[in-house]
Amino acid sequence: MWIEGTTVGHLLDRAAERSPDHDAVVFPDTRRTYGELSEATDAIARSFAGLGIRRGDKVGILMPNRLEFVLAFIGAAKLGAIPVPINARFKAYELGHVISHADVRLLLTCAGPAGTADYPAILQEVFPALTEQADPWRLELAAAPELRQIVDIDADRPGFLARGDLEGAGAQIGFGEVEAMQSRVRIRDIAMLMYTSGTSARPKGCLLTHEALVRHGGNVARSRFLLTAEDSFWDPLPLFHIGGIVPMLGCFSVGARYCHAGHFDPRVALRMLEAERCTVLYPAFETIWLAVLDHPEFESTDLSAVRLIQSIAVPERLAQLEARMPWAAQVSSYGATESSSNLTLTRPDDPYEVRIGTLGRVLPGMEVRVLDAETGDACRPGEIGELCYRGYSLFEGYYKDPELTSESFDADGFFHSQDLGKLDEDGQLVYVGRLKDMLKVGGENVSALEVEGYLVTHPAVNIAQVVAAPDARYGEVPAAFLELKQDGSIDEQGVIDFCLDRIATYKVPRYVRFVRQGEWPMSGTKIQKFVLRERISSELREREITEAPRLREPAVDR
Repeated sequence: MWIEGTTVGHLLDRAAERSPDHDAVVFPDTRRTYGELSEATDAIARSFAGLGIRRGDKVGILMPNRLEFVLAFIGAAKLGAIPVPINARFKAYELGHVISHADVRLLLTCAGPAGTADYPAILQEVFPALTEQADPWRLELAAAPELRQIVDIDADRPGFLARGDLEGAGAQIGFGEVEAMQSRVRIRDIAMLMYTSGTSARPKGCLLTHEALVRHGGNVARSRFLLTAEDSFWDPLPLFHIGGIVPMLGCFSVGARYCHAGHFDPRVALRMLEAERCTVLYPAFETIWLAVLDHPEFESTDLSAVRLIQSIAVPERLAQLEARMPWAAQVSSYGATESSSNLTLTRPDDPYEVRIGTLGRVLPGMEVRVLDAETGDACRPGEIGELCYRGYSLFEGYYKDPELTSESFDADGFFHSQDLGKLDEDGQLVYVGRLKDMLKVGGENVSALEVEGYLVTHPAVNIAQVVAAPDARYGEVPAAFLELKQDGSIDEQGVIDFCLDRIATYKVPRYVRFVRQGEWPMSGTKIQKFVLRERISSELREREITEAPRLREPAVDR
C-alpha cells in the first residue's frame, strides 16, 4: 500500500473529480453525490470566510447527525480552520466549558428531531446574555470571549444568525479566494479539535492533524475493511465521535458510499441497510447493534449484502453476534480518539478464533508496546501491561493542557493509554480493561471485563457493566449493573447464584443493580463507568453500608 497524504478538503475534491455522480453521503432523508458534496462544502467555506473565519479559527458544530454537520466539518477544514465537533450529550455545564475552553469563534447549531434536544435553547441557558445581544453578528459573551457568532440553521432566534445570514455572508467571497486558502493548508496542520470523555469525568480536547485523519481513514478502509468504490458503508456512530468522522474519510479515500444512520432508530436503520445494500457495518458498540438485531423486523429484512461487521465487545458477546448473521465476518478493534479511531483491527479473512478472541494487529505505520505499568519494562507475549502506542495517526496533545500532555507521553514518544492488554505470539492484541477497571478484592486482581464476559452468557442478560464498590473488609468488591433482554427475568440473588461455583468467589458481584434500556449514563457511545462507580458508592454511603453481605461458600471454586 502506498502512503497517501492530503488534506480533508482535497480528499473530497479528488473523489469528486474521479466520480462526480457517485453517491458520497447518504442520510435517511437525503443524499449527495461526490460532485454535489464538493460544491456544497465550497459554498459553506465561502460563507465561513464571509463571517471572518480564517486559518486556525475554531468552528464549533453542535447539532444532530445530518448533512449540514458534514458540510460544516469539511467546509471549515477547507479554509484551514479547525472544526470542533461538540458532544451532543453534553448539558449546559459541559457545553459552557467546552465552547469556552476550545476558543470557539463561530458555532453552528440547530434543534434535534421532535422529542430530542433543542440545542439552541440549551445554548440560551448556557449564555443567558444571548437574548440581550444587540448585534448577533458580533457577540460579546463574558463566558465565551472568543465566540463571535452562533448560527441556528433552522430557526430565527434572538442573538443567533439564521441560515440566510450564513449563506448571504458568502456572497462577498469569490471562489478563487477560498481555493487559495485551501491550497495553503498543510497536511500536518490541525484538522480537528475533538473532546473526549468516554470513561473519565473530564472532557479533554484532542488535537488531530489532516494527515492523522485522512491517512488513517484510508489505511483502515483499505487494509482492514477491504473497501472499494462498490461498497456501501453504514455508520450509526455520532458525527461528534471519532468513529463518525474517520470512517467517512475512509470512504472518500476509495470512493465508497458513506451511509449514516442519522438520528438512530433501529427500524430506520434496518430500512437503510436493506435499501442501500450496505456491505460493511460499523455499529462498534453493543448498545447500538443489539437494538438492531433484537428489532421485530430484523428477521424479515434482507441483509444478504452485508459481508463484514465491526463490533467492540467481549469474546462471548462477539460469538453471539456472529451467530446471528453467520454469513458476515465479525471483526473487532481497539481504538481511541487519541489514535484517530482504530489502532488495531482484525481482518475478515482472519481465523474465527482470532476475530472473536482478539482485537487484531496494529495498523500499518503504527507501533504498539505493552509495558509493565509499574516498572515501565516491556512485557513478554502473554503478559498483561499498559498499552502504549505512537505513529502518524497519534494526536498532537491535549489542547491547552501541557501538563496532562507531558504526563501522557514517554521519552520515546509513546502515548500511555491507561488501558491494559497483552500481545500474543503473533502480535494480536487482547484487551484486558482500563487500569481503573482492575479491581483489587482482598488482594486479588479482578478484571471487570472478564466478569462482564461471563455475565452476558446468561440468557436473560443483554448488557453487563462491572465496577468497584468500596468495602471495609476487602477494600473493594465487584458491583454489576445489568440491562436485561426484553423477555429476560432474573433478580439480584439469581445473578449471584449464577456466578457462584462457576467463577472464583472473589470475582462474584456482591451488588447487582438493573438498568433499563436507554438509561445508561453515556458519553455518546461509551457507558460512563465513573458514573456507575459513584452511583453505587453514593447508595452505600446513604444506606450506611460499609461491608458487602457474605456469600455462601461455593462447592467448587473454579
